[in-house]
Amino acid sequence: MNKEEIKMKADVQVVADIEKDLRYISSIIKQKGREILSQYTLTPPQFIALQWLFEYGDMTIGDLSNKMYLACSTTTDLVDRMEKNELVERVKDENDRRVVRIHMLKEGERIIEEVIEKRQNYLQSVLEDFSQEEVEGLKRNLAKLHQEMKPE
Repeated sequence: MNKEEIKMKADVQVVADIEKDLRYISSIIKQKGREILSQYTLTPPQFIALQWLFEYGDMTIGDLSNKMYLACSTTTDLVDRMEKNELVERVKDENDRRVVRIHMLKEGERIIEEVIEKRQNYLQSVLEDFSQEEVEGLKRNLAKLHQEMKPE
C-alpha cells in the first residue's frame, strides 16, 4: 500500500468512527430525553410536535406533518390529544379563514421549557470534565457539521 492508500483508508476509518459515535450519542440523548419525558403526561411524538411549534411558531397540520414525517391523519390524532390536554389549540388564520393553525398554549410552552432545561442540565453535567476550549471547539464543530447537513 502506498502513502495515499494508507491515508484514504485512515480517513474512511475516521469517518466510520465519527458516524458510530454520533449514532451512540443520538441514542443516549434520546433515552435520556425519554427518561425526562416520563415525568410528564406527554408522549415522545407529542414532545417532538411541541418542539416544532416552540421553534417555528403556529403551523398547519400539513406543515407539522411534513416536519415530523407523519401522515396528516396521524398528526391530526396527535393534535387532538394535545388539544384535549390543553397543550395546543386550533386557531383560524386571520388572513384566510379556511386555514387552521396549531397554536401552542402556555402549558405546552411550560413543559417544553422545563424538559429542554433538564436536557441542557444533563448535557452540562456530561461536559463538566471538558475544558472551556474543548466545549467551544465542540460547539463550533457541531454547528459546522449541522450547517453542512442542512438541506439547500
